[in-house]
Amino acid sequence: MFLIKKFVATFAMPVPMTLMLLLLAVILALMGRRRGARVLAGGAVALLLLASWAPVADALLGPLEDRHPPVLDARSLPGISHVVVLGSGYHAMPSLPITSQLRDSAVIRLVEGVRLWRQVPEARLVLTGGNIHQRESVARGYSRLAVALGVDALSMDVLEMPIDTAEEAFAVKDLASPDARILLITSASHMDRARRHFERAGLDVIPAPTRHKSLSEDRSRFEYWVPNAFHLRKTERAIYEYLGRVSLFLDHRG
Repeated sequence: MFLIKKFVATFAMPVPMTLMLLLLAVILALMGRRRGARVLAGGAVALLLLASWAPVADALLGPLEDRHPPVLDARSLPGISHVVVLGSGYHAMPSLPITSQLRDSAVIRLVEGVRLWRQVPEARLVLTGGNIHQRESVARGYSRLAVALGVDALSMDVLEMPIDTAEEAFAVKDLASPDARILLITSASHMDRARRHFERAGLDVIPAPTRHKSLSEDRSRFEYWVPNAFHLRKTERAIYEYLGRVSLFLDHRG
């Protein structure tokens, strides 16, 4: 199921969709159907331009990021027993610093988790995330960075097996007590779907989103209004999350 989700998500993105439309346009042109080819080619270019334009990207991503307010001070939240950081990308390369081995989203999630955990140090810091591409897990990469930032290894739980958000939720459920109160850290665009997975697993969750990409934009800059790869990535992130919601609806775990 995990591989099927990744496959569908990959080919539903704007760049692969644009390439497929252009390929169809070439086929139609070779068949002599030039009008249809022009329509498809024009649609492909329009799709890529719109997906790379900030107003479109933010219209898609903003509603996902705006569902839960960030947690600025965890000391105002009583009873936190676990600070959980959800997995992201990691590629182990010992020749590089750990901050280069983790994706930017992973670094931001982990740093936010450590920041909030320091405000409630009586809680456990839980690092999650498996890795199907290599032997060393995302959670292990997280733990390396956390230790480098001064976190005592005895204060952490490292969950290396779960490979998606649903599995992370049930792994945390198996770790925590029934009355646990979870402070959940993940990217703002991913938070609402993650919260639903954890609540479906029967956990009491307080969302603590980070890595806001659309809400932090400076719309007064000229560059904001020019289509570029940064805005394309925001559109891709939004599409991925909307597809994830479909997957959540179809997933009957819990």
